[in-house]
Amino acid sequence: MGYIYNLHKRLMDENLILVYEGEFTQEITKTVLAMAERNMNVLGEISTIRKKVFNIMIECLQNLVKHSSNSSIFMIGKHDDDYIIGSGNPVTKEEAATIAEKINYVNGLSRDELRALFREIVKIGELSDKGGAGLGFIDMVRKSGEKLLFDFQAIDNDMIFFSLLLRVRRGNFDYLV
Repeated sequence: MGYIYNLHKRLMDENLILVYEGEFTQEITKTVLAMAERNMNVLGEISTIRKKVFNIMIECLQNLVKHSSNSSIFMIGKHDDDYIIGSGNPVTKEEAATIAEKINYVNGLSRDELRALFREIVKIGELSDKGGAGLGFIDMVRKSGEKLLFDFQAIDNDMIFFSLLLRVRRGNFDYLV
């Protein structure tokens, strides 16, 4: 029984508001979003920050619904005055290479370049060979105003665990670039 207390204490120490591990479906996504929104309301968070966090959560959760397995994870927490949104799921080595390339590309763009690429992808309705960046990654960077942090950990010879972390700074209201 000490395990449950230790886990609870660790979650409290890390200021985690919500953690879900398992399969991600549209129904589970709706429930996770509702619980996180309720928790942010209880914390008295202002609507501008709630909207920003909520939009980024939607992008993360949609990625998990599309690309997850039974061992995926989503979490939201607070560190100092910032919200931290994290997700993780197994991917193949090939997928990991593509993901890293897309994130590094998006992270290297200026605000104006992000805006232009976002508009281009929305206009053509699909990813271009030239840009090659996922709309979700672009949207998360635009809305958070921060670079995407990511990591890969080997699971076995074929699979890698992809971790994604975003910080939403409460003082950064300039997210609709």
